[in-house]
Amino acid sequence: MTDNRVCPFTQVQDVLAFDPVAEIPVPPHDELVEYFTATWERGQDETPTAVVPGGYYNTIFSWCILTFGWEMFLTAAALDEDGFDRVLEGFCEVSLASYRAQAECGCRAFICHDDIVWTEGAVFHPDWYREHVFPRYERLWEPLKDAGVKILYCSDGDYTEFIDDLVKVGADGFIFEPLTDLRYVAENHGQKKVIIGNMDCRVLMFGDESAIRAEVERCASVGRDCPGYFFSVGNHIPFNVPVDAIQVYADAIVELGRRD
Repeated sequence: MTDNRVCPFTQVQDVLAFDPVAEIPVPPHDELVEYFTATWERGQDETPTAVVPGGYYNTIFSWCILTFGWEMFLTAAALDEDGFDRVLEGFCEVSLASYRAQAECGCRAFICHDDIVWTEGAVFHPDWYREHVFPRYERLWEPLKDAGVKILYCSDGDYTEFIDDLVKVGADGFIFEPLTDLRYVAENHGQKKVIIGNMDCRVLMFGDESAIRAEVERCASVGRDCPGYFFSVGNHIPFNVPVDAIQVYADAIVELGRRD
């Protein structure tokens, strides 16, 4: 059995020679549409009062992390920028098949996930993203935008410096952890874009009732005047968070989240 914890790529040349289109199987378009339609319809039927989004996890950057591991990804991209761009183009083509299919599945919102940053911000110089990543987002999102589907962009870490870039290429909203600056997003795009998240799960895990309420109030004070703000724990609520803490969180949202 192959140990999937070990990166099979040990040489930069192997990374640069990798052809995602040739190596990653993609079902025919009709099969993808059928699959995504059935999945979305089942979810919407099970939760009829919710907006069930479509979505895709790997997109561009995350494909690289999952395929090559951080060390080989960063090394290859740094040593041969043009050569690695060809690899990125292959991942874009693989992703595009799912994006095109989900444009036909019936969903009205779509979560584009791509972990493009670390906790301290960008991994590469910002210009690298602007040349190699964001233009490809625009291509990926085009079929969804043409179908009237709203794009909600999601990444871990702090991607504050790229919010404006993402708006330029068509993002309709953002889902983010407490590391991304909620106030910046709200003040610059809060009247026109969806904003989801910024609550910190560490407060739920380790904070007392007053700390949890203060965290909800922090988000409410910024998001209250934004018509598209939604409370959410951006780095998710793990299974070991105390139930009592979750109840305090839910009650605080009801109390503090009201708009006048």
